[in-house]
Amino acid sequence: MQEPFLWARQASFSAQTLASLRELNRRFLDLVAAHSENPGDLKMTQETAAPIAGLSEEARAAAADCPYALFDLRFDDHAHWRARLGESWRIADEAAVADDLTAFARLALFYAWHLASTPKLGAQLWLGMAESTASAFRAASLDRLPALAASEAVNLSARWSGSTVYWRALISAAARGDPRRLRRVQLFGLQLGAARLLP
Repeated sequence: MQEPFLWARQASFSAQTLASLRELNRRFLDLVAAHSENPGDLKMTQETAAPIAGLSEEARAAAADCPYALFDLRFDDHAHWRARLGESWRIADEAAVADDLTAFARLALFYAWHLASTPKLGAQLWLGMAESTASAFRAASLDRLPALAASEAVNLSARWSGSTVYWRALISAAARGDPRRLRRVQLFGLQLGAARLLP
């Protein structure tokens, strides 16, 4: 299938980088399914999480096939990340969350660090991260990320978790195996992401 999103064909966005994002999306949806009895762990409602848990593996993979993150770690909150990346991590900062959430947060932060180091809006388009936050990630050392994951896992959530329209549409299109409808939902997600980047 031809990739309809222009930036995915640009040299600065490799196929491997996009594939990694889609794998993270799939892992995130698997986490949602695993935590569907307690979706508040991911700041989702039962109404949104339960249908994700009911999706087949194939439908979940189709839903994950987005050119942007379905997960969030407050990437759009520059003040939060400026403080977190600029301070020394302390054990007291570590939040009590499930191990699988911390493991996912570690992968997501490593991906964000890597993406922030690539040219041309990758972190903004795919993660909703302001350029100033991407710059702070670029300046952070790699060995800082595991400690951050331990404290930031508590902020792991579904991206646009307040938009039940988006999540219902994504789940419905994936469950029906309707690729055209999935593309429309993906475009809706692009609009949600672009709206956050507007001043």
